[in-house]
Amino acid sequence: MYVTAAILSVLLALVALAAGAPKALLKGDVSAGLQSHLGLSAGLVRFIGLAEVAAAVGLIVGLFWQPLGIAAAMGFAITMVGAVGFHAKAGDYADPATRGNAMAPILLIPLSVATAVTLGLAM
Repeated sequence: MYVTAAILSVLLALVALAAGAPKALLKGDVSAGLQSHLGLSAGLVRFIGLAEVAAAVGLIVGLFWQPLGIAAAMGFAITMVGAVGFHAKAGDYADPATRGNAMAPILLIPLSVATAVTLGLAM
């Protein structure tokens, strides 16, 4: 079970880092889109990015201390639930042009929960 937990943790950490780093640095199209399309402030975008980077770090450290990995995975899942809410409020799921990008948080929620569960079972 530990091998599965490690694979899921590393995979989720890479996704969280790739998603969070540009937001934390306020670089790229994603940060600009969150500010213009969803109406988020630069401070909130940076906070979300830092939370995602912290989740990535927590997932890697959680390979050695599972309670931290479980907390990081669940925290990331909660962040993704918030992202789904913001995308729904903006109407991204009804618009075929924006639906693809808005689907990522929906797919990451079960991955985050699966990571937390496997880390719990590997203890």
